Amino acid sequence: QVQLVESGGGLVQTGGSLRLSCAVSGRPFSRYAMGWFRQAPGKEREFVAAISRNDGSTYNSDSVKGRFTISRDNAKNTVYLQMNSLLPEDTAVYYCAAGTAIGAPRQVSDYNYWGQGTQVTVSS
Repeated sequence: QVQLVESGGGLVQTGGSLRLSCAVSGRPFSRYAMGWFRQAPGKEREFVAAISRNDGSTYNSDSVKGRFTISRDNAKNTVYLQMNSLLPEDTAVYYCAAGTAIGAPRQVSDYNYWGQGTQVTVSS
């Protein structure tokens, strides 16, 4: 079993920054591609960013490209999401996820394990 625990969410003003962390335990971290998703009230869960398990390749959604950066530290079993230039429309619960798919997968169904989520609120 794999456990994922997110942290780093909070309240920030428009234009501000936050860094989310997701600590992974239970299985070798390097085995998994990692992703970040978000879900706003009344909306479906949305892909944000992903990073592959081997070569570190990444993929960001168009809505966050140029503002958010995903990274991973295999020595710390942790994946990060650096969020800059935050906008009110970035307000959501952010989830990290782990999966064994190849590359930087973008679908909810590509992931086997999920964290409990952390709230990010951007005030205007």
